[in-house]
Amino acid sequence: MNRHVAPTKLISTEEDVTPTVLAAMEETSDPRFKEIVTSLVKHLHAFIQEVRPTEAEYEKGLQILNAIGQQTDDAHNEAVLICDVLGASTLIDLINNDGMQGETMSALLGPFYRGNAPECAYGDSIARSHTSGDPLVLKGRVVDVDGKPIAGATLDVWQASPDGLYENQDKDQSEFNLRGKFTTDQDGRYLIRTTKPAGYPVPTHTTTGDLLRAQKRTPMRPAHVHFIVSAPGCKTLITQIFADTDEAMLNDVVFGAKKQIAGDLVRHDEPTSKYPDVKAPFFTCAYDFILKPGVPAFPEPPIKGKVS
Repeated sequence: MNRHVAPTKLISTEEDVTPTVLAAMEETSDPRFKEIVTSLVKHLHAFIQEVRPTEAEYEKGLQILNAIGQQTDDAHNEAVLICDVLGASTLIDLINNDGMQGETMSALLGPFYRGNAPECAYGDSIARSHTSGDPLVLKGRVVDVDGKPIAGATLDVWQASPDGLYENQDKDQSEFNLRGKFTTDQDGRYLIRTTKPAGYPVPTHTTTGDLLRAQKRTPMRPAHVHFIVSAPGCKTLITQIFADTDEAMLNDVVFGAKKQIAGDLVRHDEPTSKYPDVKAPFFTCAYDFILKPGVPAFPEPPIKGKVS
């Protein structure tokens, strides 16, 4: 049974606040929860004592926190977006996925993953409505760290249109346009037809946009395609394949671009016998995903639907 820990004295100075708050939480029963919240209080109080905000600045900060919640709905997740542009999401990703066991490097999930994408056959196109841009054929294998092919692996794929919007942001795009779920064949191979992605700005009409403007930062992300690659007995891989210039990757507003997951896009100016139905000019990109042993786990989708 928990018992309340009474403070030894009433708070009278700013130095009294932190130890009094920590003492009040001392009987927290969950050790990990206690560790996290204790550290949060220490760092939060130290931050406040360092920057010494005015009461008006504190009120403004609370308004910003409230706005982040108010700006989040089924089609937009402002909390994920602002954590992305502050580098928190990439830091969490690298703490939990260092890429040092031979597996493919991971990347942040981002705020536009919906989940429940339609099942696709080998070689299907995920362009479900008219989409500008050149065709792109993504191909490769899913293998383990020893190079053995993984049959029946799942690739959950999504990307923005070349016009810079994910389908959930755009009323004119068909439901689940540029989203799909593929399964590797007996040799671990996959083949996905889509449209060559383009760089795009993250949404700037909300609190995150105010932050970027105040910091005089670019809102741009380099061109990329998102993947969640999973298989039984393997740790789920959340990553992105980048298809842009070094400069664009260096200036990624969410700090997510990594050299290890840059794709090599090959341009074809003439039709080929291998892809006779793909109109030239088109691009191909070959990339093998390497999964390490582990327990599959899947993220909670940040969004659930489209703008109404």
